Amino acid sequence: MQSSSALPGRQGVLYVAIAATAWGTGGAVAAELYDVGGIGPVSVSFWRFVTGLMVLLTAHLVRRSRRPGTASLRGWFTANSRQAMVTGFGLAVYQTAYFASVQQAGLTVATVVTLGSGPLLVTVGARLMLAERQGAAGTCAVVSGVAGLVMLTTGADANTGPHPLLGIGYALLSAVGYAGVTLLGRASGRRHTGGAFESTVTGFAVGTVCLLPMALLEGLLPGMERAVPTLGLMLYLGAVPTALAYTLFFTGLGAVRAATASVVALVEPLTAAVIGIAVFGERLNAVVLTGTALMLCAVLFLAAGEGPRPAPLPASPHGDPARTGPTAPDPARPAKD
Repeated sequence: MQSSSALPGRQGVLYVAIAATAWGTGGAVAAELYDVGGIGPVSVSFWRFVTGLMVLLTAHLVRRSRRPGTASLRGWFTANSRQAMVTGFGLAVYQTAYFASVQQAGLTVATVVTLGSGPLLVTVGARLMLAERQGAAGTCAVVSGVAGLVMLTTGADANTGPHPLLGIGYALLSAVGYAGVTLLGRASGRRHTGGAFESTVTGFAVGTVCLLPMALLEGLLPGMERAVPTLGLMLYLGAVPTALAYTLFFTGLGAVRAATASVVALVEPLTAAVIGIAVFGERLNAVVLTGTALMLCAVLFLAAGEGPRPAPLPASPHGDPARTGPTAPDPARPAKD
């Protein structure tokens, strides 16, 4: 896969959008696992991590057999242990907290609070920690995306869970974990301290260890009365919305701003809505359609804004930047985000 440092901005947006599309299928698969496998949200997250880690390790072995010079995972972890620890812990927290929020507050509340506050937290964090400015246009895109998410989820028929306030707390915890992972991935991509693939593998290894004790308490093993569909769902959940999606997501973060990535990731609930309509027979209405349009506009607007920037002008023989006219830009001036 192309390194994140050399990835064009629009291709980075595409990678994040593909990752979010894959994540959008994960909720339906997890819901099926609750029914088919008879396990809870922590155990689903644990097996998702384990299966995804196995897929990633297999891919790593294939890479090393074809490219003997491929970096060692142990060496990368030693050099970037703090990043791997924080990434793994953040992944474990935000995924498990989201599933817990769904149980306590219902899917609508969990989705609105988690995915709605995520872009806002990432935007503020990117400004304070990474000095990334969205500008007025980017801020409008964030607001449009969040408003569209609220309309998309509240416009559909939904049931509130048994403990809404507790569920909102879990959702906010999930959003904080998501924002932390996104900001860390963006900072790593800007420093070029390691590959996105290595970050994904080591992060999921740490996350698996973090989830194991809680999964044991909840009930680790799924029921084997329907072993074939259970194993099939686990394999898909680990391979597509986990191994593939997060590798693409962390790769894309090296090429696009953190706030941009968080808004593009709103493709996830759009995908879930399409699945709900196509598979579960959910109905569309004007509010849902308007929310969908707002979210798509936000994603497309930000994708257009991540297009290729003009190359710096060559220096003139006199040592000054070459100018094509009286209004030519100064190449020494940093480009505005």
